[in-house]
Amino acid sequence: MRVCEIFCSRQGEGRLSGTPSVFVRASGCNLRCRWCDTPYASWSPEGEDLAVEEIVERVEGLAAKLDASGGPSRAAGEASSGGPRRHVVLTGGEPMLFAELVPLSESLRRRGYHVTIETAGTLFLPVACDLMSISPKTAGSAPAADADPRWHARHERSRHAPEVIRRLIAGYDYQLKFVIEGLDDCDEVERWLAEFPEVDRRRVMLMPEGTEPAALSARAKWLAPHCHARGLTFCPRHHIEWFGAGRGK
Repeated sequence: MRVCEIFCSRQGEGRLSGTPSVFVRASGCNLRCRWCDTPYASWSPEGEDLAVEEIVERVEGLAAKLDASGGPSRAAGEASSGGPRRHVVLTGGEPMLFAELVPLSESLRRRGYHVTIETAGTLFLPVACDLMSISPKTAGSAPAADADPRWHARHERSRHAPEVIRRLIAGYDYQLKFVIEGLDDCDEVERWLAEFPEVDRRRVMLMPEGTEPAALSARAKWLAPHCHARGLTFCPRHHIEWFGAGRGK
C-alpha cells in the first residue's frame, strides 16, 4: 500500500472532532478536486510502499508515544473491554484504491482500535470500519476543462457512484461531509439527498471550503445558519484553525 505519511494529530472534522488519533494517509486518488488540500496524495502522489505489518507497527509506535506523552490517544467515552479505545483514521488520497486496506483495517480492529475510513464514496471494499466518513464531490469540484481536459472528464465520470454510496451507508455507521464554496453547492446537496431518501439528514455535514482561517470564517457566517435552517450539521475545519494547512496536521 502506498503511504505518504503516518502521523499523530487531533481529528479536525466531523462528529469525532477533537479526538486524538493516528492518521494513515494513502497516496493516490481516482479524483482530482481543483481545491484538493493534499495534492501530495492526489495530483502529485508521493510516499513509499509499505506492507500491512509495517503500517500497523508504525501506528502502534505512534499510539504508544501519545499514551506516554500524556496526550492520550485514547478518547474518553469510547470504552471497550480493555478500556477507552485508541483511534486511527485511514485517509488519503483515496484509501479505497488499495486492496491492502481490507487486511489493514481488520488488523487494527483486532488490536482494539476505533477505525475511521475517509473516502469520497466512489469505490467499495469490504473493510472493517467503525465510522465510514464519506465526502461526496459536487460538480464544482472538477478541475477546469480548459486547463486539464483529461482529468476534468475523468473526475466528472467518477465522482458520483450511487451504488457505492448505498452499499456504504447500508453497511456501516456513517457520516456524510460536503465541501461548500457557495449556495450553488448547497442546492446540489439537496438534489443529492433527494436521490438518497434513506440518508439521515442529521448525519449530513456541510463544511466551508478553504485552507485559511479567514476564508473559512467568512463562509461559516452564512453556511452555519443555512445548515441550522435545513436540519443539517455545520462542520468546521478545526485542524486548520488549530494547526494551519500543511502536512502531518
